[in-house]
Amino acid sequence: MILQSTSRRRFLRGMGACLSLPVFESTLSRAATATATAGAGSAMATTATGAPLRMGFIYFPNGAIHNDWWPTGQGRDFAFGPTLSPLEALKHRVQVVSGLEHKNAEAGNDGAGDHARANGTFLTGVRVKKTAGSDIYAGISVDQIVARHISGQTRFASLELSTDPHRKSGGCDSGYSCAYEANLAWRSPTSPLSPESNPRLVFERLFGAGVPGERSASLLQRRQQQRSILDFVMDDAKAVQKTLTHRDKAKLEEYLTGVREIEERITIAERFADRTPDPSIPTPDGIPSAYDQYIKLMFSMMALAFETDSTRVASLILAHDGSNRPFSEIGISEGHHSLSHHRNDADMIAKVARIDQFYVTRLAEFLTELESKKDLDGQSVLHNSTIVYGCGNSDGNRHTHTNLPILVAGNGGGAVHPGRFLKLDDTPMCNLYLNMLDHMGIPGMERFGDSTGRLADI
Repeated sequence: MILQSTSRRRFLRGMGACLSLPVFESTLSRAATATATAGAGSAMATTATGAPLRMGFIYFPNGAIHNDWWPTGQGRDFAFGPTLSPLEALKHRVQVVSGLEHKNAEAGNDGAGDHARANGTFLTGVRVKKTAGSDIYAGISVDQIVARHISGQTRFASLELSTDPHRKSGGCDSGYSCAYEANLAWRSPTSPLSPESNPRLVFERLFGAGVPGERSASLLQRRQQQRSILDFVMDDAKAVQKTLTHRDKAKLEEYLTGVREIEERITIAERFADRTPDPSIPTPDGIPSAYDQYIKLMFSMMALAFETDSTRVASLILAHDGSNRPFSEIGISEGHHSLSHHRNDADMIAKVARIDQFYVTRLAEFLTELESKKDLDGQSVLHNSTIVYGCGNSDGNRHTHTNLPILVAGNGGGAVHPGRFLKLDDTPMCNLYLNMLDHMGIPGMERFGDSTGRLADI
């Protein structure tokens, strides 16, 4: 939220909540607020057996080295290449899909900025507005379509995570706002959902602070504090309402819609108070210094959220597109983005391929964790999930957005048929998302993003 430089400044912070009234033109200050509405949930996101059905999205940056990424063969008669070889033990749970594309991430008339567009388009399928200011505009992301419909079935409608504490304001890529690179999930075209990058804060949000046995009380205290904050904000809003212009009153109402949404989330959490899990594991200390351990810990937070049915929708940004992180863990001192512009240099290509495999190794650890957890119907949590792993940038050297490196893990509770290499021709990524929305039981979705129809088989 935005602080006000007025005599009515209210900076309200409590247990992860930070709220103040928006700035109005009546105070001669500049402001920008972004809110979204949430819908009521129904009995969706369940398998035919009645078990929870989960959906996850994992983003890796800077494209992939295609010669090492793509399998050989096709259909069920395929073999992983070097990049995907860490998934060999889970081959029956994995479906590699070629030919998917995000045409709206291409330059068109917007020029440079492929990294921002790759991130911003990945789950929305729309052409994001080129701006480095506050007037960002994308689209509702596929995960939030589901979250809106199933809100109320779990304590959290969705969970947004990152292992990249990337800055979220200002300009980041050739005239594009950092908001596009820093976020995958968009509640509305103007409202990205900022991912949490600290595993300790993720854990405490899910289960409460403290040691096992103390967490329920800490969650109750947090909710009480949040309710007090919301009451304070509403009283503050009523006090200034009479002094506002017509346009400011409309802005206030938009803002209060967001406040009411927070209140609704608290109400849902209170409804699950007696069923809030209390894992018998210690609370994470924070962000590990080793990047591989950082990713592994954040994946474990997602797995724990799925296992405890705290949420059925989650996303994780491993790093924003354009990330120039070095990888000392595997002996690479150069930055990833710099290496991705390899200009066909064999040594640089080999290093990028090793980085690609590093990320897939972490993915394999996560999927193995989901496979080891048994669901209430006796299937694994992975069987009752659909996990998309991929990048909105295909070839990091040329910044292309066709034939994206994408794989789909899990059986979707029986609706998805993994264990194969599916080759498609020039197909919008959003066609896959339509299938996933169907699997999650979302009604009436004839189109999403730039979709042209559903995949015939997935």
